[in-house]
Amino acid sequence: MYAPWYPLARALLFTLDPETAHHVTLRALAAAHAAGATGLLHPDLADDPVRAMGLTFPNPVGLAAGLDKNAAFVESLAHLGFGSIEVGTVTPRPQPGNPRPRLFRLPQAGALINRLGFNNEGVNALVARLRALRPGAVLGINLGKNADTPIEHASDDYAHALAAVYPHASYVTINISSPNTRDLRALQAANELDALLTRLATERARLSDRHGRRVPVAVKIAPDLADDDIKRIADALVAHGADAVIATNTTVARDPVAGLPNAQQTGGLSGRPLLALSNQVLSTLARHLQGALPLIGVGGISSGADAVEKLRAGASLVQLYTGLIYRGPGLIAECRRAIAQWRKANPMLPLTPTLSPRGGEGEGGRGPG
Repeated sequence: MYAPWYPLARALLFTLDPETAHHVTLRALAAAHAAGATGLLHPDLADDPVRAMGLTFPNPVGLAAGLDKNAAFVESLAHLGFGSIEVGTVTPRPQPGNPRPRLFRLPQAGALINRLGFNNEGVNALVARLRALRPGAVLGINLGKNADTPIEHASDDYAHALAAVYPHASYVTINISSPNTRDLRALQAANELDALLTRLATERARLSDRHGRRVPVAVKIAPDLADDDIKRIADALVAHGADAVIATNTTVARDPVAGLPNAQQTGGLSGRPLLALSNQVLSTLARHLQGALPLIGVGGISSGADAVEKLRAGASLVQLYTGLIYRGPGLIAECRRAIAQWRKANPMLPLTPTLSPRGGEGEGGRGPG
């Protein structure tokens, strides 16, 4: 472990309720960054670039959405050694999310349950912060709908948020899979998904012409889908020109944690118990898509070996979140090393798609400019 101090820090943080600990940790990280000390939290590793979505990721280990909902800590987090930072989920208008308590630890399982409900300061506040940022990593922005927006008008929210963040994003993620916003997962159904993707494709074409830049769009899906639904969603994403699939969001399943304290809490389960389920979705996508879209694997990574399993299942990139809570920043370097070793041992296995629904890769670069 690169950060031998982290078990003590975690023990102290775990004396606080999870949401308070979350905010304390981010503020401490920002203070360390301001003092020029974030470099001490990770080893100096060589870049291990991956090309996906028309972007060059300096390394394949990214931060998943949810940790920095309002883009308030992007620069601090980027200095921990991530190759990409995904902020959000952000909604068009500010909203408080669900009532507290809404975040629960299951330490015996290395897991969390959250029902935060897209609590965020709104897209205008996020964009105001992004205007001044130079994060040094690929920046993804995860978009959702407001809780009080009727599901039949969800595409209005996504289109509004897409237009607002477009000049600042390396890529954008469309979140239709959180279990904590009523009816949101209904957008994964055939007719609803087709209507949403049609609207977003039209909006992106308009924005691309306006800004002279095509921003890649990824879609984040749930782990609680039947194989036929996974394949149908994959086909729809290809047909509508999406650039990647992020698999997966949190699960509403409780079998892996049955009987543990807090297991009965409503919300999405993340952490180690999600690993096998999310990997099954990745494998199904990989077999069905045959390289037509890059896959980003997220869910349950608690070790370097877990990250490699995502690549074996078909992912080009991986993202971390809950594993960081239990393992600390040393997990980032561990995953980077494990992936680099695996790639060196398997040089003939591509980590980027060989096919494209548009006949070529998209446009873009390492960061938002």
